[in-house]
Amino acid sequence: MKSRRLLCALLFLGIMLAAQTASEVEITAEPHHHAALENAYVRVFKVEVAPHQATLMHRHRHDYVFVSLGASEVENDVAGKPPVTLKLQDGETHFTPGNFAHIAKNLADTPFRNVTIEFLQDEKAHQTPLPKWDEERGLQVLQGGTKDIMFVQDGVRVSELDLQPGGVIPKHHHAGPHLVVAVTDLGLRSDVEGKPATLRVLKAGDIAWIEGGYTHTVTNVGQQPAKFVALEFQ
Repeated sequence: MKSRRLLCALLFLGIMLAAQTASEVEITAEPHHHAALENAYVRVFKVEVAPHQATLMHRHRHDYVFVSLGASEVENDVAGKPPVTLKLQDGETHFTPGNFAHIAKNLADTPFRNVTIEFLQDEKAHQTPLPKWDEERGLQVLQGGTKDIMFVQDGVRVSELDLQPGGVIPKHHHAGPHLVVAVTDLGLRSDVEGKPATLRVLKAGDIAWIEGGYTHTVTNVGQQPAKFVALEFQ
């Protein structure tokens, strides 16, 4: 009798675990996550959750950074942990270690929007000592703006840049590629050494992947302040 009860309990537990597993989807199958870019370095999703709606339970297999677009209030329900409420500001940027599943519930009356950037080389970064950046933290005062180097994770340097109209990022070199996430609408002129100037126009929430190997200055040629987040790869 006891063995039969134990068998029934084990079967019930197996059914429950199977149901939980079946209810969890990969991030690529979560309907609020819209694939925007994928290469050897990153996989980028544009995320939008309507007011008082929620994502499906989905798994993050990689470390990632997310950039909030607009102020929001979100309940983060990580599987196996108590819910946590996050109040996020426009442009707020966070790093999150991967290998977990969660539901994101929008508690606000406005859409919850962000850009989620997965680091596809995170396992390699965990196992291999990476070279240090020349600067890994600090606020730089620019000509008509600021550059705030917020953190380095998995060898990726993440900075927030604010430029007033006419503001300039002085001459600097990009050895590796970088990803730009526009927090506001942008009109940026890039003056690359040895090449004609180019203009890059982005809307808030747009992304741009830019290969490295050049030196340039950047000027905000728009009529409004420009804010964006840059992720630099070695």
